[in-house]
Amino acid sequence: MKKILTLTVLLAATVAAQAQGWMRQPTPNDTLQSTRVFPNGDVLFQIYAPKASQVSVSGDLPWDKPVKFEKAENGVWKGLCQGLGEGCFRYSFTVDGVKVQDPKAPLSAEQASLLTVGPGYIKDVPHGAVAQRYYYSKNLKQMRRLHVWTPAGYEKSAQKLPVLYLIHGGGDNDASWPGVGAAGFILDNLLAEGKMVPMIVVMPNGTIPVQNEVPPFAQDMVESIIPFIEANYNVKADAASRAVAGLSMGGMETMEVAFNNPDMFTYVWVLSSSLMPGQDPAKESERLGVKKNAAKMNKQFKALVFTQGGPADIAYKNCENTRAQLLKDGLKFDYMENAQAGHSWTTWRADLEALAPTLFK
Repeated sequence: MKKILTLTVLLAATVAAQAQGWMRQPTPNDTLQSTRVFPNGDVLFQIYAPKASQVSVSGDLPWDKPVKFEKAENGVWKGLCQGLGEGCFRYSFTVDGVKVQDPKAPLSAEQASLLTVGPGYIKDVPHGAVAQRYYYSKNLKQMRRLHVWTPAGYEKSAQKLPVLYLIHGGGDNDASWPGVGAAGFILDNLLAEGKMVPMIVVMPNGTIPVQNEVPPFAQDMVESIIPFIEANYNVKADAASRAVAGLSMGGMETMEVAFNNPDMFTYVWVLSSSLMPGQDPAKESERLGVKKNAAKMNKQFKALVFTQGGPADIAYKNCENTRAQLLKDGLKFDYMENAQAGHSWTTWRADLEALAPTLFK
């Protein structure tokens, strides 16, 4: 089938974040906290701009107390805002005369510019709904957000539906699949064309501001996200009606969730990903209990699929090593290169378009 060419222009920071762990050198920006609120109400603004000559901040800030920035040796600019008080404040940086949205803000991934060439994915078909929902994470002890796609007609239907849990990659958040990933439109089209069974697709936020995001997210998925969905949506609550998938970092989170809880899922996709980069694949496989539970997972998983975006995919070699190790440990799976588009949303949209019709049949 001829694919629709969609070009997506993302922020450089997002692209770099997707590559993290495979090829990019670390910088102070990786662990930078762009805003720090002190007990007395003062706020420290920080932005990594090593080549800039001037930085300022503006927005809903005291106009009579301009924030003075100084550049540290590591390329981080710091400015202290005093007497801000309690409330919710809009702000942006200006770097060498150019207005810049905070690239480290929790919603920064939603600020990417998108360019569509050709007809794109929006067609004249019945469209479902994409909702933002908030739930309380027991292990993270905070309110978190996720997005949920429900198919056209769901509101008037009494039918219980299966669920696909679809996770984004590093540097993105829960708005990425329904945004740049065009997930809702792809699913609308597949359902309208009779290629897919009705289902609910949950797109959670896999980004957690800790050193290793993968295990905490897996715990959040099992303890909080799945119970929230099954308590608030008309869904089937059994393993045969659950699928989990993720790209890049989300692929690692997918394996963490599924391999540690094989009784909970029947369909598993690992898109452009591998076992933890930089770690011994044998030890990571052992940590996830692959060899011990291989026979159980081979029986439980109706489909375990690994995908890559061709040799240009930055996770290509790591995924090769991962697949070799999993085969050695007795795990069965399918592999495909559905799109030769590297480590990109073009690849992952094609993956969703190809794999969603295979679920729950």
